[in-house]
Amino acid sequence: MADDAPVKGSDMEARAEEFRSRYNQVKTEISKVIVGHDEIVHGVLTCLFVGGHALLEGVPGLGKTMLVRTLADALSLDFNRIQFTPDLMPADVLGTNVIAETPDGRREFQFQRGPIFSQIVLADEINRATPKTQSALLEAMQEHSVTVGGTMHRLKEPFFVMATQNPIEQEGTYPLPEAQLDRFLFKLVVGYSTREELATILERTTRGEFPKAAKVLDGDDLIRFQKLVREVIIAPHVQDYAIRLALATHPQGPFAAATTNQYVRWGSSPRGVQTLVLAAKVRALLDGRYNVSFEDLRRVYLPSLRHRVLLNFEAQAEGIDPDEVLLKVLDSVPEKAETPAAVA
Repeated sequence: MADDAPVKGSDMEARAEEFRSRYNQVKTEISKVIVGHDEIVHGVLTCLFVGGHALLEGVPGLGKTMLVRTLADALSLDFNRIQFTPDLMPADVLGTNVIAETPDGRREFQFQRGPIFSQIVLADEINRATPKTQSALLEAMQEHSVTVGGTMHRLKEPFFVMATQNPIEQEGTYPLPEAQLDRFLFKLVVGYSTREELATILERTTRGEFPKAAKVLDGDDLIRFQKLVREVIIAPHVQDYAIRLALATHPQGPFAAATTNQYVRWGSSPRGVQTLVLAAKVRALLDGRYNVSFEDLRRVYLPSLRHRVLLNFEAQAEGIDPDEVLLKVLDSVPEKAETPAAVA
């Protein structure tokens, strides 16, 4: 057994090095088209290598849709874009049963697949569709399947939903329900470009140049890397820190921060802790480590939990957003704490 240990260790090291190399290849291809937004690109790629969905929020024209399109160009995966509008119906997303005539002249129902049957689905301006249509995505996002007419249809793996929404235009929009928000691994807030980034954007887009990302990764590779991410070790005391970070968002709970009790109505679900740990494992691999650190958890804290915390009226009246609350919660949670056994 002792002789096998170095082999296993070197194998893990080789796989981790391949992970970093392929991750950076995809990031490099995206950077051919997308200027700046480094943390947003990292966030989207983290969702990709964990196997989760991403919600990108930002005002129009910041490159949200272009980022997802470029990501699809860099991957050998099927891609569909759905433009969400108030008159979009669930059948327009999922598909429907239609009457078709067979070669022998009989008529029968056949399932006509909707655009959800892809591997990367861009749900553009998702908050413009009605709640009924938004809910059509719930089963697909959670179970990776679609049920129509009592028949379940499996989606092709890997499957991702990348959704965009505009936070400023609220007329004619329908905010996503908490149950659907919780199914997104990350919520990424896309900001404005800097002076230097805008100069590069103009150079690329006003001179007749049309850069395009090359395909560098396929579905089988992604599934293999998703399994590798789950093999990264997290020590019990680091895992407990992640748990306490989530429990600190529960108002009136035993670990609740003062800020939580003042401004939070509902805290993070268990999916929040799962997201923290999985996303931190990606960060660890990118840093050449095979175990999660406290800093890894802190780096993914905001995108993991900002959409899983519901603020109360006092916070809304004072103009406080979830990021402000979460940063104060993060500062209040110590890395080390008494173990549950010691507390008991």
